[in-house]
Amino acid sequence: MEANSDTVSHVEETLRMLGLSSYEAQGFAALIIHGVANADVIADTARIPRTSAYKVMESLVQKGFVKETEGRPRMFKPEDLQVIRDSIENRISNLFADLRALQDSLPSKGEPQLIYTIYGRQKVLDKLIEMFNLTEKEIIVCTPRMREIRTELKKAIENTIKRGARVVFVAPPNKRVPENSEVYRKDSLIATDVVSDSTRALIAGPDIDACGYTDAPVLAMHVRQFINIIIGNTIAEG
Repeated sequence: MEANSDTVSHVEETLRMLGLSSYEAQGFAALIIHGVANADVIADTARIPRTSAYKVMESLVQKGFVKETEGRPRMFKPEDLQVIRDSIENRISNLFADLRALQDSLPSKGEPQLIYTIYGRQKVLDKLIEMFNLTEKEIIVCTPRMREIRTELKKAIENTIKRGARVVFVAPPNKRVPENSEVYRKDSLIATDVVSDSTRALIAGPDIDACGYTDAPVLAMHVRQFINIIIGNTIAEG
């Protein structure tokens, strides 16, 4: 069975977002298709130069995406996908921890805070409700946690729509969104990104138990542009 080309393209795009080079993303996607293969087979399937294939696979081994089998010829197989997922989630958690440390250092330097961190699931949800309540024209929510957002923020979402504001969701396929809202479909979402009126933005971790929030328009527009990159499209300004 041939792999769906759209799925392969999406996998490669997401892997590049996670820090792999183009050749590494193509090589790893090809290896997933084969299950186990040598560098020459990967080069043919991924359409990368054979002279680069071994270096690409060795780099993927170093990064924890691939394992090399014993014996000769040299063969490669993917690392367990759950192991890879755990590693990526740990990196995201560490990123938020580093952001917290950086943010906590600002007051002592007398610098104005453009971004502040909120901890605790309920506090993050309360901030999301506040963002919906403050929205006058448009709010965009990009999230893998559509069910929680839809149920926990139900009243705030309904009131925002009733006020005539535009409500846009970027959600995984087959996840239900509130009535009278717009939706863009995207799988493999990790974080929850929210932009309100292009002046306020929030980025929450995978479990929505910590987030960064800003009301600096220049940063909010940056998050909006990032969402456009994620969906491979441009959400027209409301």
